[in-house]
Amino acid sequence: MRKIFALLFGGLSFVISVVVAQPFASWTKNDLVLNNGLVQRIIKLPSVNGNFITTSYKPVKGGFDYFLPENTDFQFEVDSKVYSGKDLWTLENIVPFTDSRSGAGAAVYLLSEDKTIELTVQFLLYPGSPAILKNLVVKNLSQHSVQLESVDIEKFDITTYSAPTFSWICHDYGRRRSIGPYDGTMQDALIIVHNSDWKQGIVIGNEASGAIKHTSVFWDGLTICSGLTHKDARFPFRKYIEPGDSFVTPQVFTIVYNNHKDPDEMLNTAVPEFVNKYMGTRLSSLQQKPTFVYNTWEPFGKNINEKLVMELAKAAAAAGMKEFVIDDGWQTNYGDWEIDKTKFPHGLKPVFDYIKSLGMKPGLWVSVGTASPHSNIYWEHPEWFVKDVSGKPISLLIVDTGKYTACFGTGWYGYIKNILLKLSLDYGLEYLKLDFSVVTSPYRYNPIESGCYATDHPGHKDHNESLYTNYEQVWKLFDELHAAKPNLFIDCTFETMGGLQLIDYAMVKHAEGNWLSNFSGPGEKVDLRIRNMAWWRSPAIPATALVIGNPEMQDSLWELHIKSLAGALPIMLGDPRKLSPADLARYRRYADWLQLMDKQYQVMTYRQDLPGFGEPMEGMWDGFERINTETKSGGIIGVFRQGAVEGRRLVTVNYLEPSKVYDVKKMDGQVITTLSGKELRDKGFEVKLDKLYDGALFEVALK
Repeated sequence: MRKIFALLFGGLSFVISVVVAQPFASWTKNDLVLNNGLVQRIIKLPSVNGNFITTSYKPVKGGFDYFLPENTDFQFEVDSKVYSGKDLWTLENIVPFTDSRSGAGAAVYLLSEDKTIELTVQFLLYPGSPAILKNLVVKNLSQHSVQLESVDIEKFDITTYSAPTFSWICHDYGRRRSIGPYDGTMQDALIIVHNSDWKQGIVIGNEASGAIKHTSVFWDGLTICSGLTHKDARFPFRKYIEPGDSFVTPQVFTIVYNNHKDPDEMLNTAVPEFVNKYMGTRLSSLQQKPTFVYNTWEPFGKNINEKLVMELAKAAAAAGMKEFVIDDGWQTNYGDWEIDKTKFPHGLKPVFDYIKSLGMKPGLWVSVGTASPHSNIYWEHPEWFVKDVSGKPISLLIVDTGKYTACFGTGWYGYIKNILLKLSLDYGLEYLKLDFSVVTSPYRYNPIESGCYATDHPGHKDHNESLYTNYEQVWKLFDELHAAKPNLFIDCTFETMGGLQLIDYAMVKHAEGNWLSNFSGPGEKVDLRIRNMAWWRSPAIPATALVIGNPEMQDSLWELHIKSLAGALPIMLGDPRKLSPADLARYRRYADWLQLMDKQYQVMTYRQDLPGFGEPMEGMWDGFERINTETKSGGIIGVFRQGAVEGRRLVTVNYLEPSKVYDVKKMDGQVITTLSGKELRDKGFEVKLDKLYDGALFEVALK
């Protein structure tokens, strides 16, 4: 039958066992019911010729007042013709649908009234999670190539007045609150719509890539839409589908909830639980997550060589670093990626071997899609490079005649893949920092200066399709690198993602981390920016994916740097050779403590807001907790005074077992209080910080 049907029944015994144990989906000729005991969604099926519409979507217990009894459900355009759930469809088939992460649901096959589109609507639910994951498969049944645009994977119709008037729209990773119509940006991997009067809301998580994701709330009427950018957007999505071919959209997850006073309750519980357990992030597959990274970029820039790197590696190892990344400057040029033998006369492998001998994992910076106009590869294959609107080669990152951006819809894909495989497999790399723009730029503000305008590249027919193609080819590259080396840590920078400090669910499904920023300087302002960025992006995004540079090891406030970074992925730059033996030993204590905390509590898997502490800002206190919500065995807490007048704060802790007893310890193991989980939640303990700018880390341990 169909491909997806063959995939489902290719492993028949597995599928049947999952479906029988946790069906989560049942259907008659008229209705499809999705229900996992927490959430229920009922969809009216087109038994003959009719609509495909969601008639009810609510938590199993209690009411839900947001949705109308007839929801559009999905919408897209093919050759400018609009198709939606409210059109006439013929039901062809329904089959059980599963994934490898305990997801179970249904795949519904529909035929359009004009018989040119076969649409598969796929739903997945998961045990213990209120999330419903959905995507579409659009198959072209016509005899000619068609143009798919303006795809809304989810489209809900909203009740009048109270819903749009009194709802907060929590955008930018669920952290910024606004009212009124909202049209999302590339930063909206997650939006929460919350009505505090009703204590109800809906979480919308969009797994589309970078600049082509789109979620809007009350923007074009009383609807909530999530999927891919529309054809009138700054960066419009487009995909050409050949006759007989199908296009599989990204996934969108939604969570409807009630009886919650604040949307942050969902942001700290149901959202990270779904992302960590069921989304299939790369970090979740790592048995050992990174705990302390060193990078050479600051203060050395490109001025590195074998002698310097080995000296830095020795000092970094003494400080307890676990990963050592050589940044830009090791190569002869961008594009050829040959080792500069004047800087590294013996090549890189002996350097990597030395780093490994010190107990660290070696890493390397590479620009994944950039070449110099003087490189051999550019002269051999100028046709592989991005063309601007006038047909000339261009750097998508910044205006720079010394760089050109390659197009992944060409032979560049295979070329750069072979280079990265050689570095990883032959040289023993375990960490790749892959940088510079491939689709859009954080530093260009004219949307015309994006994507590729070439009309002869095999991977795309025009500029709009190139926006999708280049993202997807980068993810495919990452997947193939992981297939060859499963434990390879890929750091995909915000420049590669194409927006300032941009990270999203597409990225974390294909790469482990994201170099999120370049914050430099010795003062406490750097630590505020570190904690602010970590707070802003988490808990919607896994905190350990947040690689926040560039604090330096020799800064006078280096201890505050580490404490601040303990809420994300700790990374330090600078010159560790300048540190005294005593300071190196102190660094080592932090590094060993963080590694021990991850070994005991898996803290690098978790991060939650500290109750009563909001966004980090000047004149305030802030904090975080990284409590293991699965085992409830404990975790760590970070508390910070950022110029606040008061020198003491009461700290409470959530997500522990109320009836069990816990010790709260300083980093040296000194117990400062012993309380039950209920007492830590309801009464807490006092933290005193004498300095205006200071922080403290604590362990919470099951007694």
